[in-house]
Amino acid sequence: MTHFRRTVLVTIVLLTCVGCDQITKIAARNYLSSSQPASYLGGIFRLQYTENTGAFLSLGSALRSDLRFWVFTILMGIALAGILAVALAHRTLHPNDITGLSLIVAGGLGNLIDRTINNGAIIDFMNIGVGSLRTGIFNIADVAIMVGAGLLIFRGFQQRRRRRMRSN
Repeated sequence: MTHFRRTVLVTIVLLTCVGCDQITKIAARNYLSSSQPASYLGGIFRLQYTENTGAFLSLGSALRSDLRFWVFTILMGIALAGILAVALAHRTLHPNDITGLSLIVAGGLGNLIDRTINNGAIIDFMNIGVGSLRTGIFNIADVAIMVGAGLLIFRGFQQRRRRRMRSN
């Protein structure tokens, strides 16, 4: 894949994911922040506004605010820049790998934008589950990160299987 095509792919993924993430967070703040949780599909899907100062499942939310800033804003920003550099510069990456890395960067960037404009907090508003078995509350950025990671894991399994088939 040429550098131009790689850059176009990364740009499209970033703009689409970050744009959708920020629009849905604005909608969540405007329409869900002052209302009770809303359930759909027999309670499987819930919309419920919350602000998370930690990471995944609120991990790290009990840290001092200055430490949270350094870990979740500065270090995460550096990590995202590194992942983006790999996605843009690594010439042998498969387009699915580039897409996976771009999704992770897009999700991280969406949450990083939240932290910078929302006093260190991320807006979360979706929850899935049955009865008491439920996910944590999450957002579109979190979905992008999980899909990106899943895509990279899937590609890794595909490559491992191909190597085993060639060696047999």
